[in-house]
Amino acid sequence: MKKHSIELRELMEEDKYLLLKWLTDPQVLRYYEGRDNSFTLSKVKASFFDENLEETRCIIIYEDTPIGYIQFYPIGEEERELYGYRNLEDAIFGMDQFIGETEFWDRGLGTDLVNLTVERIIREKQATRIVLDPQTWNERAIRCYEKCGFQKVKLLPEREWHEGQYRDCWLMEYVVDGE
Repeated sequence: MKKHSIELRELMEEDKYLLLKWLTDPQVLRYYEGRDNSFTLSKVKASFFDENLEETRCIIIYEDTPIGYIQFYPIGEEERELYGYRNLEDAIFGMDQFIGETEFWDRGLGTDLVNLTVERIIREKQATRIVLDPQTWNERAIRCYEKCGFQKVKLLPEREWHEGQYRDCWLMEYVVDGE
């Protein structure tokens, strides 16, 4: 299978306009945040440019074109409890992402993106596990994650508010070899 030329670069201040464009697109919002939760410039600034130093925030670049956003971060104590992780020694990271340029959907870029990011998190952060929690109805995302080695490990009932109701999510986990 052909690998695509996906790169990640750190989020920059001027990216707020890209994020605003993507997070006002109803097609993108259907999967990320909800169509009833459109963003404004001030909401983009508050959500993506706060001072959380533990999050790594990146723009996804495909063939020199910014096409989306990804972030990864260590899972905090509250989420560890919810997910059922008791060993605080484990380096567990979460990740969230979306491709904001819809013409790049369904091309296999998400699979390459997730694989690239998993490799980076393992290399740079020495992660032992990486987790995602997609909504159960988002079958396209779930298939992508499964292709990348993630497995469903736990149903999270009514985990996320999305378009007027709480939605169930899957806790999906990638376990680093040897763990």
